[in-house]
Amino acid sequence: MKMTGNTILITGGTSGIGLGLALRLHEAGNKVIVAGRRKELLDEITAEHPGIDALVLDVADPDSIARARETVAVSHPGLNVLVNNAGIMLRENLLDPAGLTVAEDHVTVNLLGTIRMTYAFLPLLMGKDDAVVMNVTSSLAFVPFPSTPTYAATKAALHSFSESLRIQLTGADAGVQVIEVVPPGVRTTLLDQLDDDRAMPLDDFLTETLDLLREKPEAKEIVVERARFIRDAVADGSYDDVLVMMSGG
Repeated sequence: MKMTGNTILITGGTSGIGLGLALRLHEAGNKVIVAGRRKELLDEITAEHPGIDALVLDVADPDSIARARETVAVSHPGLNVLVNNAGIMLRENLLDPAGLTVAEDHVTVNLLGTIRMTYAFLPLLMGKDDAVVMNVTSSLAFVPFPSTPTYAATKAALHSFSESLRIQLTGADAGVQVIEVVPPGVRTTLLDQLDDDRAMPLDDFLTETLDLLREKPEAKEIVVERARFIRDAVADGSYDDVLVMMSGG
């Protein structure tokens, strides 16, 4: 991925990793469109950061995705990067019947949202120079956090989806790079981690992630050092120990 001169759409762009990426990439000389459900937050972002554009989008709603695609096709015909970042992360008790709704919401937003966005926007990326689909998954795709079982399952599914997408696009000589970003726990509002000392500071995560993208423009995965021990747990034989550690949270 080149680091400047792109037109980038970022879902879940009103807070956390999504907003952080939007601001950093805007500063680096890219045209950035932040997408999110809440128009008031989008208006605040565009007012505070001239040059960033906004798009009302609910990835849980197929009609909203379709409308967004038609809007972007007209307003930003140069779009060449899609960042699928929107997601939710909630604790879930599998022994409580009420947990089923929590599970279904995770599948709708985290998994179907990304899949639907990819199907909708991929045709806009095809044929563009330096086209990229970037999927933000999680280190929990590789070792689950048992308190958030369906969250981890959706991220594992997105890892698999990203792998298959990359192979199909390569086989079709489509010229679209697929990058998976694999964060550890990061200090955001996701799962109330803002003040969690065990989570990585957001600025540190953004700096390391963007440095890796600059150093490895052809990378398939971007894994910060703090996430590496979870990402590699199966390969290095530490999976059982890491899962026990995660189960204590």
